[in-house]
Amino acid sequence: MSKIWLANPEAHDFPAAVDYLELLMPLQEATAVAEQLKKVKTQIKKAKDILRAYELPLLPKENKHVMANLKKFKNGKKLSPLLLVRGNSKLIIADGYHRICASYYLSEDLEVPCRLV
Repeated sequence: MSKIWLANPEAHDFPAAVDYLELLMPLQEATAVAEQLKKVKTQIKKAKDILRAYELPLLPKENKHVMANLKKFKNGKKLSPLLLVRGNSKLIIADGYHRICASYYLSEDLEVPCRLV
């Protein structure tokens, strides 16, 4: 995929997505969405576009999870693609909010792999 991104999400990303999505929808629906995310192809979107569609603020660089991801980028550790869901009126980042914030600090035009349903 690239020097900083894995080609596919890691297995633990999908249960994490279900945990988050269950706050927004019934468990059965959240689980079905995660299953869809497992099956779709990874695609590329720009960091700035993902954040703009998400409509939440960029976390500060000083956030401990953002800092940890920036350190991983710097040390050459590849990170997992984002798991994204089209909501009724905005994008839902089911898994990867800290990763997208960290990647934005590298470049707002950074190409970010994601799964989108």
